[in-house]
Amino acid sequence: LAEALLEQAMIGPSPNPLILSYLKYAISSQMVSYSTVLMAISKFDDFSRDLCVQSLLEIMDMFCDRLSCHGKAEECISLCRALLSALTWLLRCATFYAEKVKDPLEQAAAENQLKMCLERLEKMLSSTKNRALIHIAKLEETSSWSTVEQSLVKLGENLNNLGSSPLRSQADDCVSLIKSIPTMLSVHSEQLNKTGFPTVHAVVLLEGTMNLTGETQPLVEQLMMVKRMQRIPSPLFVLEIWKACFVGLIECPEGTEELKWTAFTFLKMPQVLVKLKKYPQGDKDFTEDVNCAFEFLLKLTPLLDKADQRCNCNCMSLLLQECSKQGLLSEANMNNLIDKRAADKENSPSLKSAENANIQPNPGLILRAEPTVTNILKTMDADHSKSPEGLLGVLGHMLSGKSLDLLLAAAAATGKLKSFARKFVKPESPKVFISPPSAKSGPVRALLFDISFLMLCHVAQTYGSEVILSDSNPPGEVPFFETWMLTCMPEEGKILNPDHPCFRPDSTKVESLVALLNNSSEMKLVQMKWHEVCLSISAAILEILNAWENGVLTFESIQKITENIKGKVCSMAVCAVAWLVAHVRMLGLDEREKSLQMIRQLATPLYGENTLQFYNERVVIMSSILEHMCADVLQQTATQIKFPSTGMDTIPYWNLLPP
Repeated sequence: LAEALLEQAMIGPSPNPLILSYLKYAISSQMVSYSTVLMAISKFDDFSRDLCVQSLLEIMDMFCDRLSCHGKAEECISLCRALLSALTWLLRCATFYAEKVKDPLEQAAAENQLKMCLERLEKMLSSTKNRALIHIAKLEETSSWSTVEQSLVKLGENLNNLGSSPLRSQADDCVSLIKSIPTMLSVHSEQLNKTGFPTVHAVVLLEGTMNLTGETQPLVEQLMMVKRMQRIPSPLFVLEIWKACFVGLIECPEGTEELKWTAFTFLKMPQVLVKLKKYPQGDKDFTEDVNCAFEFLLKLTPLLDKADQRCNCNCMSLLLQECSKQGLLSEANMNNLIDKRAADKENSPSLKSAENANIQPNPGLILRAEPTVTNILKTMDADHSKSPEGLLGVLGHMLSGKSLDLLLAAAAATGKLKSFARKFVKPESPKVFISPPSAKSGPVRALLFDISFLMLCHVAQTYGSEVILSDSNPPGEVPFFETWMLTCMPEEGKILNPDHPCFRPDSTKVESLVALLNNSSEMKLVQMKWHEVCLSISAAILEILNAWENGVLTFESIQKITENIKGKVCSMAVCAVAWLVAHVRMLGLDEREKSLQMIRQLATPLYGENTLQFYNERVVIMSSILEHMCADVLQQTATQIKFPSTGMDTIPYWNLLPP
């Protein structure tokens, strides 16, 4: 498109302004790439048409100071080659006008044209980035560089016509810059070795990927040890930390992992720097080192642009504000850095599209989630015996959209996840459970238990079971969820025995539960002790499965039973599937069909009005939990189960199953 428009615009002695305006619009709206425009310009060789040359130089002015490209690696190489072609074209153009200066009749016009060419050459070559791109093109195509060298020789021969004018000095400067391009790598290699510290990068990336919930002090000590051993200057040390954080943000998978990295970068790392600030810094002020590190970081425009594109916001601005809040930057330095980044972003291509314009950026959501975690912890400690609905409202809204994952990531990054999870391990701890059961409190008790159970399962699967386990339980007082998680919950690399005593509770309770599930269309919420139900459900499922396999129960009866299990309290379905997963592993290929059918039935939500509050939100988390639980066994049995999320606010979770 660029070549066709340019060819049409340059047909006459002067350029066609209408077609040129089309080309300029195409460039501004990024319909054509910079590389194709530069290649099209470099094909024009009739330098006698001064007005055409002037128009081409003006087009180059539109983008030569902010060259970039988006897409595949081949497009980046194309930009390098196009820039080399444009350099050759400018040299030929300058040579043509330097030769015309000899003619007294055309001297003034030729000098004016030469001045314009040299200005563009100087503008292009003054950018280290542009010279680096030309250097890449030289390495790719050695023959093209020989053309540049020949053009330099011809230009040098004609420069004598200029005498000692300012144009001669300007031309000599351009020639020197071009001759320095082949030696760029050797000149900068020593400097690069001094400013790159991959060990810091590795420590930060490992911590962000594997240990978001870990204490900050061990990380601080590791980083300080690396700093001392490698004698890293403080500004470069802090710079390397932020570089690693931004690389992690850009490269992490979407969903929960993205939220974890966002929380690590914007919440945990500022806390780490606060602790690093307390170490002796000699005569230097650590806040000045942090400011200097951010000044260096601002020069890494491609890295920052990529992070902004990934997060759909100005990451640098949010990070600077958080560092200022933690006392790591003065307000004046923060504002100065924010203004510099804003000026850089004006020159970069717009990264927002119509699709993501209305999406709230994760960094902003994470920063808002952090104080919410503290408020929820206070809410859980209050006395809710008189108005349990208030507590239920708080917990229910935590489940909507991706609120739960945001809150968990913020809690993990600030070291509050364990205390956050412990509030739910003992669901009898809120005083609402002390009051005697009544028809009004029955559904509330059921929902509080269910939401607590689902949250804890989700935390264990996302951040590891060690976050929930406590070392300080009195003998004989291990909470129900800890017992269930250790003995009954399927996890990667954990083999469960379906005949374990934990799956064989009191037979009278099992019989009454089977009768209740089989005969009752309504679960009696008031009379239920939910932890006993969850422990009994596995044995009840075994009885029901045996009855189905022996023809005592029909498929319609099984459907009614599974609807009773999943229709009110989702945690019953989770406990049932946990046992079924362990059971399926022990069966032969031809014996698995009914067990897998039952898993499929339990994983399918009810779409009716006769469900308890927050059912849709609870089902989405249940589906995520079941998908994690079933992933291994479904892959082994080559079975596919579609875990539902359509029509609900989904939360991001790993897609462990094959498509």
